[in-house]
Amino acid sequence: MAQTTSEKNQLNTDIISIKDLLTLDGLQIPVYQRPYKWKIKNVNQLLDDIITHKDKSAYRIGTIVFHKDEMDILNIVDGQQRSITILLIALALLENEKIKKIASKEKYHLVTPNLFSKSPLKNSISKQNIKENYAEIKQRIKEFDFDSLRFFYDKCQLVKVELSDVSEAFQFFDSQNARGKDLYPHDLLKAFHLREMVTTTAEQERNAIIEEWESLDQNTLERLFEKYLFRIKNWSKGYSARIFTKNQVDLFKGISPEIKEPYPFASIYRISNYFIEGYNQNINRKIDLNHMNFPFQLDQAIINGKRFFEFITHYKKMISETTNGFIDNNIIKTLNNYPGKFRKGDRYVRALFDCCLIFYIDKFGFTEMERAIEKIFIWTYKLRVEHYSIQLATIDNHALNEPSLFKIIKEATHPKEVFSTYVTGPYRKIPNPKTTDIVNLFNEMGYEQ
Repeated sequence: MAQTTSEKNQLNTDIISIKDLLTLDGLQIPVYQRPYKWKIKNVNQLLDDIITHKDKSAYRIGTIVFHKDEMDILNIVDGQQRSITILLIALALLENEKIKKIASKEKYHLVTPNLFSKSPLKNSISKQNIKENYAEIKQRIKEFDFDSLRFFYDKCQLVKVELSDVSEAFQFFDSQNARGKDLYPHDLLKAFHLREMVTTTAEQERNAIIEEWESLDQNTLERLFEKYLFRIKNWSKGYSARIFTKNQVDLFKGISPEIKEPYPFASIYRISNYFIEGYNQNINRKIDLNHMNFPFQLDQAIINGKRFFEFITHYKKMISETTNGFIDNNIIKTLNNYPGKFRKGDRYVRALFDCCLIFYIDKFGFTEMERAIEKIFIWTYKLRVEHYSIQLATIDNHALNEPSLFKIIKEATHPKEVFSTYVTGPYRKIPNPKTTDIVNLFNEMGYEQ
């Protein structure tokens, strides 16, 4: 009888020893996992635990979460860092002559690991950390006696969690990994889009994308999604955009990379995707060295897989150039230098201004930037001089209320439709020495009380 979905996704848990883990068949690190990043400090903490607690009858060293796929392969969702380190310790024990003599004397069988034998680690970051950590482990296991050896293999335990649905596996990890650092929403997106690439890209291309992603500062990625991409995409659709959480990651999922959807709306994506791919792979590019980038738009559907990573690279660069640009513009000069700019409320208003400016440039490029900056300034900074306090809810509500410049830019087919939108100035100007420069700008534009 065929399994039901609930039976298939049933949580399977077990307590396994390190010896059990090392001899598991079909265990691999999936392509969407991040590199091995444990440092010597992490390795020493694990070894200290093993040596310190060797007199205990059992010692729990963590949880390992698997996604069991349709080929019965166990893909590690959580526990990769610890598992690789355990493998390195086991390999070092096999190589150490003193340990081999102790094991022989006690008639104790040293385990030959089967762990990851079918999924070699190719990432350069992983290789470097493995090299450094293995050298440290070889020195530290000189402290092992027979009790440490037997304790490591037989008494150190892990909670093994196995699920057949990868989404369920990630959700379990999110809810249970209270001691570790929770996955960011962009970690889940990375995993999803790498899985989407498996059937449409070569391993070399996927490895290059993983390395580029991991080279990005994680705080920068978090800020890119939460402060800009999430807000612009939601505000342009007329939705609230306060806090970006894992519940909103579907906003950055879309059409399959092969674009087989039969719906009319998908045709433009299919044409542009395959045309650009064909153009860049054409032999003539070896001659003219030209390269065509995909024409991304923030309010369009995401193409899963490789295009998603290109999308992030494109907007990381574009947003950096926008938020650090136009320094000769009088309004931008003022916003960059007025005394109150570092207050929380002022940072919220600046984020609203930046998001709207980015969305305009994404739609119309650098056409009539002086007028665009002025229009967006009036619409956003009226909040600053009208209110004593600005909260996240203040800018979120303003982004959605009429006239919403996000809605206007989204629906416009020419910049003049944006400029012809009537935007009122501040209905009052609360005196504050920290915003005097902003008030002066409004006065110069004719918005005097």
